[in-house]
Amino acid sequence: MSTAPTSTAPAPAPSWTVGDVTVHRIDEILLPPATGPWLLPGATPDLVAAQDWLHPHFADAEGVLHIDSHSFAVVLGGMRVLVDTSIGNGKERANPAWHNLDTDFLQRLTDAGFHPGSVDLVVLTHLHADHVGWNTREVDGEWVPTFPRARYLTSRTEREFWAGYDMDEARAQMFHDSVIPVEKAGLLDLVNVPDEGAEIVPGLRLLPTPGHTPGHVAVELTSRGRTALITGDCIHHPVQLAHPTIGACVDIDPRQAETSRRMLLGSLAGTDTLVLGTHFAPPTAGYVVAHQDAYRLSPAPADSH
Repeated sequence: MSTAPTSTAPAPAPSWTVGDVTVHRIDEILLPPATGPWLLPGATPDLVAAQDWLHPHFADAEGVLHIDSHSFAVVLGGMRVLVDTSIGNGKERANPAWHNLDTDFLQRLTDAGFHPGSVDLVVLTHLHADHVGWNTREVDGEWVPTFPRARYLTSRTEREFWAGYDMDEARAQMFHDSVIPVEKAGLLDLVNVPDEGAEIVPGLRLLPTPGHTPGHVAVELTSRGRTALITGDCIHHPVQLAHPTIGACVDIDPRQAETSRRMLLGSLAGTDTLVLGTHFAPPTAGYVVAHQDAYRLSPAPADSH
C-alpha cells in the first residue's frame, strides 16, 4: 500500500492583537552570538547573566544575547503596512552576518497576507542597512522597489542628515542598492516629525526617538483604546530596560540615544502598551514594568493560531 507524500504547511507568522488590529512578525534571521558584544559592548556577560528575567528568551545562562532581524506587518484602515524591511537578499554588506543573504522573507510575508504587490505603505524607522534591505530586490541586474504600489516614508530629518554625511564605502553601497532606487522611482516620502509625533494614517503615529540616528522614529499603533509601540533601534535589546545607559556602538549621538530611551521607557512603564522590539528575539513583545532601579520586560507571547 502506498502512502501519498504529505506536505507541511508553513507555520503562521507570529502575531499579536491590538484592538481590531493584528500585528504580524515577519522573520528574517537570528543573528549570530557575536552580534551582542559588537552591537552592545556595555552588555557584558556578567551584567546580562545577573538579570534572571532575560533567560531563556532574550539571553542564555552565560549572558550571550539573542538578537533577531525581522519586520512587522499590519493592516490599518484597509491599508497594508510594513514597518522596516530588514536586511534583504543578495546585498553586498561589510557585516558578514548580513552579506549576500538568501532567505524566504518574501514568502513569509506573502503567507501572512502581505504579497509584495499588495503593500500600501512602508515605514522606515531609520536608514540603516538592517532596516531598509527589502526596500528593493534585484531584477535583471538592477535594484528595483520590492513593493511597487507602496509609498515608502521616513522622517525628513533622517534623510537630510544622510544626504550631508560623508559616507564610507559600505554605507554608500547600502544607499545605492536600497534607498536611492526607491527615490528614483518617486516612491519615497519625507515626513516632518514634531516633538508630539506625526499621525501618518488613523491608528499609526511616528514618535521622535533621536540619537541612534538623528531622525530615528518609533511607531505607535492604536485601535479601540489599545496601543502598541514598535521600538526600531531606540531599544535594541531588553537588557537596555534594566540598564538604559547601555548604548549601541553605532549610535550617532549616544547621549541623545540614552535620553530618548529613558523618556520612552518612562512613558511606557506600568502601562498596557504592548512593546514590540524590532530586534527582540521571541517572544519579541511585552510590557514595561518597574524593576529594581529601572525596568524589565514582562513577555507577551504571540497569539495562538
